[in-house]
Amino acid sequence: MTHSNKEYNHTMRIDALQAFVAVAELGSFQAAGQRLHLSQPAVSKRLAALETRLGHRLFDRVGRGVGLTEAGRAYLPHARETLAALADGDRALDNLADRVEGTLALAISHHVGLHRMPEVLRAFVARYPHVTPEIEFADSEAACQRVVNGEAELAVITLPVAAHPTLLARTIWHDPLAIYAGIEHPLARRESVTFADLSDYAAVLPPRDSYTYHIIDRALAAEGTTLQTRMTSHYLETLRMLADIGLGWTVLPRAMPHALVPLALPSLDMHRELGVMRHPQRNPSNAARALLAMLEAAAASPD
Repeated sequence: MTHSNKEYNHTMRIDALQAFVAVAELGSFQAAGQRLHLSQPAVSKRLAALETRLGHRLFDRVGRGVGLTEAGRAYLPHARETLAALADGDRALDNLADRVEGTLALAISHHVGLHRMPEVLRAFVARYPHVTPEIEFADSEAACQRVVNGEAELAVITLPVAAHPTLLARTIWHDPLAIYAGIEHPLARRESVTFADLSDYAAVLPPRDSYTYHIIDRALAAEGTTLQTRMTSHYLETLRMLADIGLGWTVLPRAMPHALVPLALPSLDMHRELGVMRHPQRNPSNAARALLAMLEAAAASPD
């Protein structure tokens, strides 16, 4: 095989991996084609070539939908890691120029994006006008996975309570939490509230698999409170609204503006850490390094 043929085959394999990951994530050949700016037949052709090369069918095609086969599920993390390694190599070469430019893929949780990042990002885009931030708003858990997959360089989120198995965390903001209820809620009209009282009423809280729920559950379980969760949402603004209309008490950051009634529980010390997650084995771009430096400066400044 000539050098040019080897180069061609490597290029085709990378293109096929990109098509495979896109279809796996989007569940559609058509949507994958739109992401990659390809026709649907072109995506199908690249996947067929990859399946032939691997000797395994990667997708089950049922009607208009597609789902990963067992082989596809086994191969997906390796495909993502390969694409992430290629992007890492490109960043290492780009960094040699010592310029802060290009795209910067970020995954930001909704609350952090609304209440903590605007000032940082405003200063960042003013200082580095040749950087194009590509921001995806995601739940903290999904944002971490985007960094693991190589789809984002940094995640700025609610940090997990336990150390992440792959990523490094850096706390930027300390975020005290408190318990609140709408003004018409029975607990809001009491002069004093106990932890046992909380068990008697439904709550509106983040989903059970979220980092914030784990913080709430651990803090209240230590006080003997049994949670009765009526509704859940990752969006704290939604929880604020649900509490305001009387569907349950809730837990919100003390710094978050609202018209709810705080329930005084002096012995409760409940807080979460907000910060940035990055992959320790990948080269951050110059743009990512610049944003990390600005986040470090924010961490050093008083709230």
